[in-house]
Amino acid sequence: MPHAALSSLVLLSLATAIFADCPSSIWVQFQGSCYTFLQVTINVENIEDVRKQCTDHGADLVSIHNEEENAFILDTLQKRWKGPDDLLLGMFYDTDDASFKWFDQSNMTFDKWADEDGEDLVDTCGFLYAKTGEWRKGNCEMSSVTGTLCKTANNHILISTLVIASTVTLAVLGAVIWFLYRRSARSGFTSFSPAPQSPYSDGCVAGVRKAGITQLD
Repeated sequence: MPHAALSSLVLLSLATAIFADCPSSIWVQFQGSCYTFLQVTINVENIEDVRKQCTDHGADLVSIHNEEENAFILDTLQKRWKGPDDLLLGMFYDTDDASFKWFDQSNMTFDKWADEDGEDLVDTCGFLYAKTGEWRKGNCEMSSVTGTLCKTANNHILISTLVIASTVTLAVLGAVIWFLYRRSARSGFTSFSPAPQSPYSDGCVAGVRKAGITQLD
């Protein structure tokens, strides 16, 4: 396979990876996920009304799993999104397990609570306090929400990686097949080349035999 064709395929795959990181330009990528802040104030009856703002975009309310992610959200919220002081997190209190859980069903591997658990946590939600980066507990019953932070897994990165891997594999396979074909072609020409003609060809031998017969006569 020509070198130029291989280069074109690889460059095309890399371009796909670069431009397909997140669903659109309103999303920001971090640690394999994409985030967007919907800067609208909506009237709600419960937290499910807020979640719908995200699920309509194929995402869910934000979940946070380490200090780096918490710091990233805090920094982007202040510098780019200009969000509120208290940002609703995508969690709820499960009374069956007596623990907080994320709506996106990811594991609760990190927390940054500024206050201790109270006695009654029914209908309790979590909020990110933008001035300190700490989490606070608050009532899930609210009449309006100013701004909604959504998060979705970045499947585009996986797809781009698979595209690159597939392209490289096909390119290598094509190069191997081309190499084997050329080697086989050269080998075939050598194997089937005509053998050197003997000076004692059939015509010469026939002539000698005829002369011998004439002399005998």
